[in-house]
Amino acid sequence: MDEFVVYILYSSKYKQNYTGYTSNLIERFKSHNFLGTKGHTLKYRPWIVIHVEFYHSKSHAMQREKQLKTGVGRAFIYKIIADI
Repeated sequence: MDEFVVYILYSSKYKQNYTGYTSNLIERFKSHNFLGTKGHTLKYRPWIVIHVEFYHSKSHAMQREKQLKTGVGRAFIYKIIADI
């Protein structure tokens, strides 16, 4: 069975956060920090992982990612950032 990870990245240098989901966090993190040549995360490197959640289905991971991008979700993320 595949496992999916919802993750939150934070760039302390630029005070930016990024939320996504993947089935391979290590490779995705490398892409965000080193390998990617386009996209939103490129200009805010370096990133650190500040939060992860594990899900057994892609649909649940996608739902949680979407929820984290709402006002309630952003408040949750800002609390994590404040605790860093």
